[in-house]
Amino acid sequence: QLQLVESGGGLVQPGGSLRLSCAASGFTLDSYAIGWFRQAPGKEREGVSCISNIGGKTNYADSVKGRFTISRDNAQNTVYLQMNSLKPEDTAVYYCARGPPYGSRGCYFDGMDYWGKGTLVTVSS
Repeated sequence: QLQLVESGGGLVQPGGSLRLSCAASGFTLDSYAIGWFRQAPGKEREGVSCISNIGGKTNYADSVKGRFTISRDNAQNTVYLQMNSLKPEDTAVYYCARGPPYGSRGCYFDGMDYWGKGTLVTVSS
């Protein structure tokens, strides 16, 4: 059964760090792009970061550039999102999703076909 399961969310103080994990089952992670998205209360879902299936090309939303880092461990079939210097405006439910394998062309925040159920990140003092 194809599944994406996020973990690692929680409550953190402003300036703190969290690492989210997206564990895949039912398919080989390195055959697809993987994206991280988030949805804050009362706001639309937005793309945060993605990583391509080949070459590890990455893409970041402007709001997280320099603070978040996406990576993948193909042996563990898991994609990570390291989040540093967290701000209250990063508070949201974070989702990972499977995207089209554009290979060397990179990754994009559209065309996702499978989604996890999300993990809540709360940044507050």
